[in-house]
Amino acid sequence: MQSVDRSMVGKIYPPRPASSRKGDFGKLAIIGGSKLYTGSPALVAMAAIRSGCDLTRIIAPMRAANIAAAFAPDIISYPIDCDFFSEIHVGQVLDNVQGFDAMAIGNGLGRQANTMRFVQRLLARSKLPKVIDADAIHAVAGQDMRLQGCIITPHLGEFAALFGKKAPGPLESQIAAAKKVANRYGCTVLLKGSVDLISDGTRVAVNRTGSPYMAKGGTGDTLAGIAGALLARGSEPFAAACCAAFLNGRAGELAAKKLGAGLLAIDVANAIPAAIQSCRK
Repeated sequence: MQSVDRSMVGKIYPPRPASSRKGDFGKLAIIGGSKLYTGSPALVAMAAIRSGCDLTRIIAPMRAANIAAAFAPDIISYPIDCDFFSEIHVGQVLDNVQGFDAMAIGNGLGRQANTMRFVQRLLARSKLPKVIDADAIHAVAGQDMRLQGCIITPHLGEFAALFGKKAPGPLESQIAAAKKVANRYGCTVLLKGSVDLISDGTRVAVNRTGSPYMAKGGTGDTLAGIAGALLARGSEPFAAACCAAFLNGRAGELAAKKLGAGLLAIDVANAIPAAIQSCRK
């Protein structure tokens, strides 16, 4: 077992060549949002952009897409004429992720039965590396599918759905459970908590950055955005998951020093560049 440290992040973020062009450092498609949950995809996109992703595109139901487009001029948004995704939208989404390097899916989707089937069919048909978060985790739970090249990012409650029972308490038991889930689905698991646990079924790492002020809505979305950005720039899933956990926690620490209990998830996203810079010193 290894502890994630800033040297791992520094290796992923070398200085950019002077000849760099837009797209060289990744394009991330974000599939999420619904009539009820409109902010999550925007937070994923902003975190990805702040992590160095060259281009993001949010594909979301109409209300969520329009709100995301108004959130920041950096966000490209493609609206789908619906309140919640369903199976009939799989083809439309696949058309709109062509040319992208990675996908983040799940944030703000909701758990309607049709939406869960949408997620299952999209995962089966798309070969992009993916971050699978939030409601998409519930679509995966109990399914016979292999998620090669993917990072799945559950908190303890979502992990229980994947594991089939409540996650064990001691860290050693959580490691064994995370390895079992990673091997079952063929993916990298990033189990979120006060100490983050990362495993690809063989390797195991722990991350201890973070702040208790991050225990609020939206900080999981920022983590998904960082991880998606790292996948999009070509990082392998285990390294991407480790570095995303470290950077999300470090950005939270920096934001919390200024804002304390008033910290918002967007503050974490905006602190990501400083977190990256702190790993280069």
